[in-house]
Amino acid sequence: MQRAFDLCFASVTLILLAPVMLLIALFIWVHSGRPIYFSQLRLGRRGQLFYLYKFRKFYADCDVNGTPLTLRDDHRLTAIGRILALTKADELPQFWNVIKGEMSIVGPRPESLVFADCFRNGFERVLDCRPGLFGPSQALFRHEDQFFPTNADPVEFYRAFLFPAKAKIDIDYFSRRSLFGDIGWIIRCLLAVIGLNSSVRLGGGELGFTQAIAPQKLDGVGS
Repeated sequence: MQRAFDLCFASVTLILLAPVMLLIALFIWVHSGRPIYFSQLRLGRRGQLFYLYKFRKFYADCDVNGTPLTLRDDHRLTAIGRILALTKADELPQFWNVIKGEMSIVGPRPESLVFADCFRNGFERVLDCRPGLFGPSQALFRHEDQFFPTNADPVEFYRAFLFPAKAKIDIDYFSRRSLFGDIGWIIRCLLAVIGLNSSVRLGGGELGFTQAIAPQKLDGVGS
């Protein structure tokens, strides 16, 4: 059932958005040349590795060994890349990952291998699910780049706070997921893209988001 939904949704979306994706590819090529796409190894279901596809949003000659996170005002972003990051349009090629069976439409976001060691102490349950384009943590952490303190190492902050918060949210939902619930999170993610943001609390502190679509507040997450 879920696989059939994934295939139908991804196939129809790729057909409908093909002109948009061609335009994005053209803009990237004109503005900053090749490559058009970016691929990176990510952790999939049960820890299997796969190449995740995105439209390239960084300069081609940027430091490939830099932080695996996209930060606010990231100097590696091209002008087109900033628009792609803001609209999440850089993620559109991942519908091909869905067609290939490496991802689902709804699932936890696949993590970079840099954070592979975070999947322990119960958080490995996140890997029971096929990773997805849409989901609870994607909606609630829509503007993840705004969470990082200016005086902290972003990677360590992600490990200590953001990863555990997202993992707890995903484990809670995907242990009792339903088709209607999945559709609800797709809608919430799309609403988040157009500015109806969600709110979560880390360690009891408000992180500056309006609670427009969050089903609940998560006080103390990550503490």
